[in-house]
Amino acid sequence: MTMQQSGPGHSEPPREPGGSVPTVLVVDDEELFARAVGRKLRRSGMGCELVLDLAEARTRLTARRPDLILLDMRLPDGSGLDFLREIRAGDHADLPVLVLTAFGGLEDAVAAMKERADDYLVKPVDLDELMVKIERVLGQADLSRRLEYSRQRERHARKEDPLIGTSAAMGALRSRIARIRHLAGQAGKAPPTVLIQGETGTGKDLAARTLHFGSDRARRPFVHVDCAALPKDLIEAELFGHEKGAFTHAHTARTGLIEAAEDGTAYLDEIGELPLELQSRLLAVLERREVRRIGSTRPRPVAAWFIAATNRDLDDMVSRGAFRSDLYFRLKVLSLDIPPLRERLDDLAPLFEHFAALTARRYGMPAPTLSPELLEAARCHDWPGNVRELAYTVERTILLGADQRSDAQSLGLASAPPVAAVDPVDVLDGLTLDEAERRLIARALHETGGNVSESARRLGVSRMALRYRIRKLGIEPRRPRAGESVESGHGSPAHRRPAR
Repeated sequence: MTMQQSGPGHSEPPREPGGSVPTVLVVDDEELFARAVGRKLRRSGMGCELVLDLAEARTRLTARRPDLILLDMRLPDGSGLDFLREIRAGDHADLPVLVLTAFGGLEDAVAAMKERADDYLVKPVDLDELMVKIERVLGQADLSRRLEYSRQRERHARKEDPLIGTSAAMGALRSRIARIRHLAGQAGKAPPTVLIQGETGTGKDLAARTLHFGSDRARRPFVHVDCAALPKDLIEAELFGHEKGAFTHAHTARTGLIEAAEDGTAYLDEIGELPLELQSRLLAVLERREVRRIGSTRPRPVAAWFIAATNRDLDDMVSRGAFRSDLYFRLKVLSLDIPPLRERLDDLAPLFEHFAALTARRYGMPAPTLSPELLEAARCHDWPGNVRELAYTVERTILLGADQRSDAQSLGLASAPPVAAVDPVDVLDGLTLDEAERRLIARALHETGGNVSESARRLGVSRMALRYRIRKLGIEPRRPRAGESVESGHGSPAHRRPAR
């Protein structure tokens, strides 16, 4: 039998899956007690449904799954213990259940715990104690769901996204990953942090997963924290967690993503987007190996392996005061640089075949083959989006119904342009050594949008050596304005790569 509710605020609308308001199904034939529990739950910001017998409880459970069941062991139409066994044997085996027993009914409580009840209380129940247990059980259930989702997602991604390529750059990357995994395995419970750097689309996420799943932590949680996607007003709570009442709408305590990583891996993606005011908190977590939730005074130990990634130039950010130098050096204990696709062109063919096979299998369409014309055009393309751009290009080609033999036109790539022979002596004729060096550096800075690290890589010198030459020659490493000439020190070549 369902208890009828009257008055405003006594009925809860159906909650969509993934909603933020947890719902508790109270199954108890003591009507006054059940109503008191309902009022307490609603004042705490939770949804509540009250039923007096098992028949109605089964109906409600079939119609809509609650987040937790508060179940009395003795009911008019049967045993709560039998209902608990039904739950554990059915489609809701993982549903949290908190059982209530009468005074002296500890045998029922022991039997319920053997049937995997999450906790129990003995009547008469203190409502404040009841709320503490409900919030704890809900928090544990939420954490379990999030971690299981993360494990399934990462297992799926690991199967479909192996490291592809046989180029020298990929060989060096694999060797570096193997070395880092070995060092992390030797470090015990607190492996050294790793900083993965590379342009957008090069596969930094894949490298992080490869590190995790190839380590002795492979069966433990891999928690992906996207610092760029977290809302600015919630990023602190998402990262570090919070206690109930720590701020407005904090109706229940919540585990943060760092704490959720447990003894697995916390992958801090887009670390360059982390607000400056939170960087000190993250540094404290890395240094002390403990995290404190918002509103709490109790630190919690952290055993996770921290891997961070960014496409930003953290050296430049540190020099501008946009990123803490101490956090940067703490993250970069071990580093991994992912090469851009234009530096591993030998991998174009195997990458194309890999993405073509994946897309064809996903949509049930024939996979195109790579023609010599397409391969030549792909080698001349700059690939600013790197491997991600190649994957989307292949997918678009297959979905638009291109012929099974793909060429440059079908992929939307321009044919390879003829290269005119140019005598480098003619280009530099009449210039002094300083003037020639100034032009080379200015062009590199222009093509990279003022990115000193990328310019240094292109010129084949160290970043510090390039900075010395920039200061010596009086070159200003800034983003060029439209129409500026190369001669002025901020040239405008005919083909310009986008800034990275």
